[in-house]
Amino acid sequence: MLMTAADYRESLRRYSPRVFVNGAAVASVADAPSLAPGLNAVGVAYDFAHVPEYATLMTARQGSSGQLVNRMLHINESASDLLAKLEAVRLVCRESGCAQRYLSHDALNALFQATRRTDDAHATDYHPRLLAYLHRVQDQDLTLGIAMTDAKGDRAQRPGQQANPDVYVHIKERRPGGIVIRGTKAIVTGAPYMHEFLVMPCRSHSAEDAAFAVCCAVPVDAPGVTIVARPAGRPGENAAKFSAKYGQSTGVVLFDDVYVPDERVFLAGEHHEGGFLTTSYATHHRHSCIGARAGFGDLLIGAGALMIEANGLDADRHGHIRDAMVELITITESFFACGVAASVYGLKDAAGSMMPDPVFANIGKLLLASKIYDMHRLAHYVSGGLVVSLPGPDEDHNPETQASLAAVLAGRPDIPAAQRLEVARLVEDLTASHQGGWYSIISLHGGGSPEAMKREIWRNYPIADKTALVERLLDRGVLADGSRTSRQPGRCCATGCEVPPRPGEPAGMAVAAAAE
Repeated sequence: MLMTAADYRESLRRYSPRVFVNGAAVASVADAPSLAPGLNAVGVAYDFAHVPEYATLMTARQGSSGQLVNRMLHINESASDLLAKLEAVRLVCRESGCAQRYLSHDALNALFQATRRTDDAHATDYHPRLLAYLHRVQDQDLTLGIAMTDAKGDRAQRPGQQANPDVYVHIKERRPGGIVIRGTKAIVTGAPYMHEFLVMPCRSHSAEDAAFAVCCAVPVDAPGVTIVARPAGRPGENAAKFSAKYGQSTGVVLFDDVYVPDERVFLAGEHHEGGFLTTSYATHHRHSCIGARAGFGDLLIGAGALMIEANGLDADRHGHIRDAMVELITITESFFACGVAASVYGLKDAAGSMMPDPVFANIGKLLLASKIYDMHRLAHYVSGGLVVSLPGPDEDHNPETQASLAAVLAGRPDIPAAQRLEVARLVEDLTASHQGGWYSIISLHGGGSPEAMKREIWRNYPIADKTALVERLLDRGVLADGSRTSRQPGRCCATGCEVPPRPGEPAGMAVAAAAE
């Protein structure tokens, strides 16, 4: 079943989570004004699956079940799937600012890989459990919150060394038929209006910290779960031209002795595989973040162009304005191109799913994390100072000032002042409000810190291949004696290097085009 946004909102009424926003209990998540922009944003990913021209991007045929599912819940099986997911996330984020639902996709794909690996290593049955869970989630078209980032406590200490063990979620007790978990996840996107949480480890663990290597699915209203969240966007604010409609809540989720039956447990102390799950999720998620922030870049490019027009300027005649817009375009499309490359050079995992190339995925995410502030700066540059100096929207209807302001705050004579002010407030909302600051922070730290991306780039990049190349040119014969090997196997295999078809294009056409 593919739900619509209205279906999604109604489905939330079947749950009764314990939620607090700004110190007050929320009786009904589906009806809370403080959360409405978040529900609206998630709803876009539901509704777009029903738009005919978006169907190829927003839906996919699940190989393990043969069912048509929402793209945000699909297990990638080819490079074309990776490309379609990337484009789908960009499509939804240019409409809503942040799709949120793609986190469900990223976690399910990482778990698909990790559970298979764990079963192979330990003769467990996590992968069949996950498949049963995956098919139920797809059939019901659920949205999953990813409870990954722990509170962490003292960052200099490992989980098992913390004075308060509850700063990390951990297995408190093992019972026949299930486990009991306890602890705190500090940053959970969309926490109040999810259907379920996927609890996942946020770091690698040692054998001594095996109790913290846990992954399981928990309904949002399971006994012992408490959500302490912030409002989604800027609900009810007249000046919030964008985030009064679309936004994102984040929540701290407290797990107070929550019982989880075995069929919902996908990792329970296998610490090596827990580390793999963490890095696999990070790669999938950073690949998705590239599409998300490219969609945000589309919003800034469009708003910047409208402000230039309303200000009476012509980018073709004013070189400094043109150069700023070209720089904004270059930043956006540069990191998106890394996402495309990560898709095209994707690697087939042993579980049968497709993994984005980790080097290109991490480079793209690192670029957007470091360039988000430049994107804001460029939007400010082309828009002018009106963005932060214009009067509030209430003055637009003040009979004492309306006429005077309309006369002096207009730009081009054929564009009414009201339209110019509306675009300026949109730019302010996206870049200079507290919501704009939030976009910067999630771009910088979402999916891990820049340091984590640098580590992954260094760990996965085939330095040995480059060294061997130069030594061969220096006639040192390193290739002949086989003393060095690449740490990035399979990068140039047929699966990874074939040019995938575009969504909706027969596979043979892409191969033929590549051969021409």
